[in-house]
Amino acid sequence: MEGGYAVWVGQPVVLRVVTGNLRVPLRGRLLSETNDVVRLRIADSWDVDIFKSMVVGIEHDMPVYVMN
Repeated sequence: MEGGYAVWVGQPVVLRVVTGNLRVPLRGRLLSETNDVVRLRIADSWDVDIFKSMVVGIEHDMPVYVMN
């Protein structure tokens, strides 16, 4: 089912995730969503399913390039 995350699919994002007293930003590429979860690729081959109820925010991940 398509939901509020459909516009983010394929984009580099930062998910703000909360569980209990723990708040964590997760950086990766949003791959897909179902009724209950979003799938985030954190590393080249590490896909993680995150319950939508744990996501409190999402934003574009803006890569920063440092030049010497």
